[in-house]
Amino acid sequence: MTARLADIAAQAGVSEATVSRVLNGKPGVASATRQSVLAALDVLGYERPVRLRQRSAGLVGLITPELENPIFPALAQVIGQALTRQGYTPVLATQTPGGSTEDELTEMLVDRGVAGIIFVSGLHADTTADTQRYDQLRGKGVPFVLLNGFSPHIQAAFVSPDDRAAMKLAVTHLASLGHSHIGLAVGPKRFVPVLRKIEGFHTGMRERLGLTPEQTEELVQHSLYTLEGGQAAAAALIDRGCTAVVCASDMMALGAIRAARQKGLHVPRDVSVVGFDDSPLIAFTDPPLTTIRQPVQAMGQAAVRALLEEIGGTPAPHGEFVFMPELVVRGSTASGPQGQRSPERRTAGDGNPFEG
Repeated sequence: MTARLADIAAQAGVSEATVSRVLNGKPGVASATRQSVLAALDVLGYERPVRLRQRSAGLVGLITPELENPIFPALAQVIGQALTRQGYTPVLATQTPGGSTEDELTEMLVDRGVAGIIFVSGLHADTTADTQRYDQLRGKGVPFVLLNGFSPHIQAAFVSPDDRAAMKLAVTHLASLGHSHIGLAVGPKRFVPVLRKIEGFHTGMRERLGLTPEQTEELVQHSLYTLEGGQAAAAALIDRGCTAVVCASDMMALGAIRAARQKGLHVPRDVSVVGFDDSPLIAFTDPPLTTIRQPVQAMGQAAVRALLEEIGGTPAPHGEFVFMPELVVRGSTASGPQGQRSPERRTAGDGNPFEG
């Protein structure tokens, strides 16, 4: 017991006597100090005394779909830092293929007595999913905030990038370079961000190139949010005559570059590629990727603010906070077949999309 008290005291930055008072439910300990001790218990993997388990205001759950896509670790880092600055301990729960589901992770976090949960690209973004799970969570008194995806049936604060505006930015950029055959590689159609990206793509193609919805729909290819998914989608679009491909993630964009090279084409001389996210390290691929930057910092901080307001007893507005993305032009886009490429845009075209 003495060794355990010393460990907890060192982790929380308090005395062993203070730890003892908290564990025994004694009065005379400041609320912030009590929360630091409880958070130290969780970090060190100790079970809380039963009478203290529902007092864990220091823990906040963060559920992400996976960590292979660099955008999710980037969001987790921003959210974790923002929570830590406010005295909370983030608990990252990640779904993996064949592993725990979102519902199972949610149950685990609720059992641990978390003060609230932030969901990133969860089932709330799936138009075919049952939203009653979120009603039940709210019924348990657990505040939550939802990132990337919106449902009018869920009473919560949502935080999203403007997917429609993002696609209009991409189409405008490529059309200004002289491209008239522009394809869109996106994920499964049941997801809200996918539907919004398609809407923005349709709008951009109509406004910039005068295409009808029927003509534009033939330029949309659904696939998976992976490098292999982007490769398959881009290969199909290039076969349809596209000289430029807009991708719904940076990982898909790297797959699109691979698809072009496998067909003996040069990026960007023959095919231009635009990604989405501006993931870490994406500026160092070969060629450096033109992409739509998600405002990760602002979105993550907004999600934390909204959640902490609810935890503090001031419910955040039940609606959607939409953040404007930014086009970052690098070396994977250039003038279309009818235009002239400037010499400084030439890049090496063979090999892996990452520089060696």
